[in-house]
Amino acid sequence: MDLELRHLRTLCAIADTGSLTRAAAVLRLSQPALTARLKRVEQEIGVPLFTRGPRGMVSTRVGDFVLLRARAILHGVDDLGRGVARFTDADAPVVAIGGAVGSVSVGLAARVVDRLPAVEVRLTMEYSPRLLWDLVAAGRLEAAATVDYPGYELESTSDIQCAVIADEPVFVALAPNDLLADRDEVALTELAERTWAMTPSDGAGWPDCFHTACVRAGFTPRVHYTSASAESIHELVAAGHAVTACQAVYRGGDGIVVRPLAGAPVRMRHVLLCRRDGPLADHADAMLGFAREAYRDYARRHARCPDRLDPATPAPAAAGTCP
Repeated sequence: MDLELRHLRTLCAIADTGSLTRAAAVLRLSQPALTARLKRVEQEIGVPLFTRGPRGMVSTRVGDFVLLRARAILHGVDDLGRGVARFTDADAPVVAIGGAVGSVSVGLAARVVDRLPAVEVRLTMEYSPRLLWDLVAAGRLEAAATVDYPGYELESTSDIQCAVIADEPVFVALAPNDLLADRDEVALTELAERTWAMTPSDGAGWPDCFHTACVRAGFTPRVHYTSASAESIHELVAAGHAVTACQAVYRGGDGIVVRPLAGAPVRMRHVLLCRRDGPLADHADAMLGFAREAYRDYARRHARCPDRLDPATPAPAAAGTCP
């Protein structure tokens, strides 16, 4: 059996929903048909791609690898259709923007639509910052709002201008009845004996940088749950089965409290990538301003501790640098 696009979409649907039942509904298949399709794909590849955990389907290490490539292939197919449309549509030029997190990407796209009305904007969200970089480098995206981490910083190239949107600490999410939930902040060492739920490797330094911070704090985190599904991790934390690292602008609520980590031992940067030769090249400074405005607006509305976020707005990036 040769892998087809429908097989790749099936794998992505299972990963995104964390459930065979929900994935079957999304794909408009019966659950037995979806299960049979998954088994055929796993037989073709030769190893299991998912395991069934207490809270749903969790991708294996091979599954993470396959999913990353599957998303890239599906994005390429979508881009093929958009490319053809550019030759047949005489209306406003289509500008493809990518995003890794909604706290910047959604607001950025909305501002581009409002303030650069001469272009039609299409936003594509991807889990992997590495994939977003590759898509910008390949010309499939004109710009992308992504993230990087200490020790894995992105740098400008001759083709891509890279600029920092914001620098923020990583927080921790706990159940409301957790003994640490009433603290104003939580020391990373106090979480040494906790069970963790984490998102899988994004190919750009997460969760490697978090593991490094834990080792520096004197322990190795016990990661019993790994899932790309935010819903699955939310359920695990709300039920008290695990704690998880999260963005400082994570909304919390619905059975979860968000607390800062004392001393900000783990940080992340929101970064804007923009092609130097694309239709947005002349608007690079404006794009950076839109992105920073989108971040500040989201943080103002959702950040648990806005005073913990760096209030300074970095200066626009000089050519060839990523400040």
